[in-house]
This record gives sequence, structure tokens and C-alpha cells, in this order.
Amino acid sequence: MLFKISLNKKKEMLRKISYLLVVSLFSAGTVLAQTKTDSITLMPQSQLNAAQRLLSGNYGSAVTVGAYGEMLYNQPEGDNGELDVQRLVLLFGYRFNEKTQFVTEVELEHVNEVFVEQAFVNYAVGDNVSLRGGLMLVPMGIINEYHEPTTYNGTERPGLNNVIVPTTWREMGIGVSGRINDISLGYQAYIFNGFKSTKSDGEGGVSGFLKGSNGLRSGRQKAIKSTVDSPTLSMKLDYYGVPGLRLGLSGYFGDTQAEDEIEDREGANIGIAMVGLDARYAYQRFTARGEFIYASLSDTDKYNNLTGKDLGSSLQGFYVEGAYNLLPLSNKQKLFAFTRFEKYNTHAETEGGLAKNPSFDKTDITTGLTYHIAPGVVVKGDYQFRSNGSDVNTKDRLNFGIGVWF
Repeated sequence: MLFKISLNKKKEMLRKISYLLVVSLFSAGTVLAQTKTDSITLMPQSQLNAAQRLLSGNYGSAVTVGAYGEMLYNQPEGDNGELDVQRLVLLFGYRFNEKTQFVTEVELEHVNEVFVEQAFVNYAVGDNVSLRGGLMLVPMGIINEYHEPTTYNGTERPGLNNVIVPTTWREMGIGVSGRINDISLGYQAYIFNGFKSTKSDGEGGVSGFLKGSNGLRSGRQKAIKSTVDSPTLSMKLDYYGVPGLRLGLSGYFGDTQAEDEIEDREGANIGIAMVGLDARYAYQRFTARGEFIYASLSDTDKYNNLTGKDLGSSLQGFYVEGAYNLLPLSNKQKLFAFTRFEKYNTHAETEGGLAKNPSFDKTDITTGLTYHIAPGVVVKGDYQFRSNGSDVNTKDRLNFGIGVWF
């Protein structure tokens, strides 16, 4: 049975949840331990994300806590500006013994939405091999795993990591991660539930989640009573054998998921094969990074016929970025001037009678400053020149933001 909750009741529930989270932090008293801020580094070979910091920092029986968050101002050309506490993520880790740990991230988005971003158990089989199970990030590209606001330039995450790699992309699964230090290689391999493609509309028809404007994004299940009828495979290799350089190769393969009563209908599911290449480099005051993502989708013509959607049969995008620290290396603070060029298209190819929509072929040029005023605190400002392949004008945008991570 479904219940409709008034807006006031929703806000009251969120206040109570936030209150309980804060109380839980302080009630733990002396057993709490913060993660170390000196583990925040811009060097690609030693960079850690939030979950990795928790796993490396919670020694003994202490609960390890942390958080990251960002407050943004977006000013589209000719429109009113928007101010937003875009996200606040609370981090918790616990070490049960020398082999077994638990990590979770609780995210509050736009002040009025609460999600669990990660929640998994990590079991160390050996020094460089761990088994993991639970709600985890899909390792694809850079930003999906390294999306803390102090780890990337630009007030907003790249557009590629919005519509093609649908950051933050996380699903339920189990798998293995580790390193082979002799050859400077990190690896991850997981079995996940997949994107949800369709559901019954209750009247004999079928509704679709996937569409041309944002690709696979609306199909993320996020562990919200996720359905699964065919698991998917996700893998990533990271090479860190050259000083200052980190290279990544990602893969994701499998079918989407549909509800039981419609999963046998033609077009209810599609196949997905996604590959990604990424690179990060740092030398003295210069840093650079880039990503390329390609996704091939099968049976999209049947899916579109069934659902009335306009999903493309291939999605493709890339970006390249360069940045230079304007302050001396001896300074604790860093001020990066950067420029990022990116192109991404959710209608790179289409099937059947579906015509390509040129407005889905987008180009963004972002340039600005990233000021690290202390380890874990960043102030950002940039301007985005945004265009697409149609006559429809995409408005340029001025952005400012404050980000923290501790």
C-alpha cells in the first residue's frame, strides 16, 4: 500500500534523520577517530577516494568518521542564479578485526533527499587482495570513484559523467579488489545487478526508464529494492608504474533488468557493453587528466518500439583537461588555473527508424580557478561555454562553489 506524505512531513522526517546522524556521531565519544587530512593528495599514484581513506584509516576498534560536501552557485546566461547545498555525505567506517571492515556513506542531496551511497563489507584475504560485498561504486572512468569536490577541477562534474557514466553510479554486488605491486597494477572485478530498463504501467503497457536525453542515468537502481534477473560484470585495471602517471581501463558488460511480469516481452531488456579509458598525470605544478567512454547498446530498436522512448544504440564521449598551479610548490595552498574540453553524445548511433537528435551531441568548454586554501577545503570558480549540434542554444553558465572533505 502506498502512502502520500505531505511536504511538511517529509521535511520533518529529514530533520529527524539528520538529527539522529549527528547524535550518533557525538554519542560514540572517545571511540571516534577522524580520517587523516594528509591522505588528500593530488598525486594520481597515491590518491585515495573516500572509501579507500576509511579502509586505510580505521585502526583498532575505533569508528572512523568523515564527510564531504559542496555548496554551489550556478548562473545561466540570462536566467536567475541558483544556490544549492548540492550534497553533504557522511562517512562511517568500522574495523571488526585485522581482516574485516565495514564502510558506508550516507548522502543528503539538495537538503531534502537522503540516499545511501555506499555500504559494503571488505574482507582482506591477503595483504593486497580483498573480497567485497554490498552497495558499491561501479569502477568506470575517474569521477565515478573519485568525485569528492577536492579531487577534481570545475564547480560541476564533467557532463560526460552525468549522462554517459551516470555518476554517482552504484549498485549491489560482490567481488574482489587488490594490487599486484610487482607490476604496479591495481584491479577490481565485481558482479552487480544491472540498470532497470522497464516496468509495467499497470494497464497492460510498459514504461521505460532509459532515454536519449540522459542515456542510462534514469536506470540506476541505487539499491532501492533493486530487481535482478541477469547479473552484470564490471572490471577495472589501474596501472601506476610511471612516476606521476595513472592509467585506467574499465569494462561493464551485461543486460538490463525488467520486472518479472514483463521481462519476457520483446524489447523489455537491452544489452550493454561499456568500455572506458582514463589517464591522470602530475608533474610539479602541472596536472592533466582525460577520459574516453564508449557504450554499445543492443536491441534498442525493440526497446524503443515497446516503450516509445528514443534511446540511442551507442553513447560516446571524452574530455581532456590541463591545469597549472599558479603558486610556488613551497606553498601549502594551491591555486590551479584549468581548462577542460569535452564532447559527449547520447545519440552517437541509433537503430531502426530513430533519427539522431543533434541536440544530444554536446560540447562543453570549462575554464576557471580551483583554490585549495587548506587540505580538504577548496573554493572554485569557472565559466562554461556550452553548445550542441542543433540550432537550439544551450546557455553558457557561470559557476562558483565551496567544497570540503575530511
